[in-house]
Amino acid sequence: MQPILLQGHTRSITQVRFNREGDLIFSCSKDPIPNVWYSENGERLGTYDGHKGAVWSIDVSWDSVWVLTASADNTCRLWDCETGKELLQIETPSAVRTCGFSFSGKQAMITTDRAMGHLCHLQLYDLRDPDQWSGGLSNLNRPYRDIEIPDGKITSAIWGPLDEFIITGHEDGQLCQYDSSTGQRLCIKDYHSGIINDLQCSIDKTMVISASKDYTSSLCDAWSLEKMYGYKTERPMNSASISPIRDHVVVGGGQEAMDVTTTVSQVGKFDARLFHLVFEEEFARIKGHFGPINTLAFHPNGLSFASGAEDGFVRLQKFDADYIDYTFEC
Repeated sequence: MQPILLQGHTRSITQVRFNREGDLIFSCSKDPIPNVWYSENGERLGTYDGHKGAVWSIDVSWDSVWVLTASADNTCRLWDCETGKELLQIETPSAVRTCGFSFSGKQAMITTDRAMGHLCHLQLYDLRDPDQWSGGLSNLNRPYRDIEIPDGKITSAIWGPLDEFIITGHEDGQLCQYDSSTGQRLCIKDYHSGIINDLQCSIDKTMVISASKDYTSSLCDAWSLEKMYGYKTERPMNSASISPIRDHVVVGGGQEAMDVTTTVSQVGKFDARLFHLVFEEEFARIKGHFGPINTLAFHPNGLSFASGAEDGFVRLQKFDADYIDYTFEC
């Protein structure tokens, strides 16, 4: 391993993302300033200034033109990726927990928290509709689909294949599908007993992997949400990602953040762990962080991955040649 340490945040990391080409890394944290970096050498290119609270989620369009951020300041903001200029913002009655561009880049999805007497909502916006997106700041509160979640709240959400539905993870451990055209809930699965902290798709959008506080991760078919494989550790899982080139998954988490100051890193289990996707066997651990890992993302070429943790650092782990030549023996 040849790690590159990215230092630009003052508080714990909440999410890291690669763009489609893999030359840029986008990161956000509990400080109000998302960052963008070169993945080749870890150089920081710039920041997106404007939020006034923790930024929970970040996404970039397929052509790396727009960046979308979700924040605890009750806004979701759209940025020009190159200049860092704020283009538009959605104002909501509660914190925005997740956000994401559709695969086509023509639609955007956000979810809001259940708080201050307001229910959780899943909202969908069409970038092609001028009534939703034109007119300057604070004009983005007319989604074409507004789905109210009556029980609990959504803690993670991603677009499904072909932009036909949204896959959501909930605080009670439920995994759901919502039709993007009608807003109807298509299915619901109960694979987890704790909060689902992260959802990510495979590169071809056929599989989705979840990471839960109940110490487990589930790999499911994206269309039916039927569970195919599962991975288990002895600490809460905060994130999981699927390799685009190998039958491998990487998972991360660790001891609860509130207990971190009373333990050393070896006890807290702050390692990123590599599992074989099919055989569900752990075959490697990568150390480095001094707090629970909150987010993970494989590089699109599969030769490295980024991790962000409670310690406020983003680490870019590049695999050695031994990893590429490694053959799992069952």
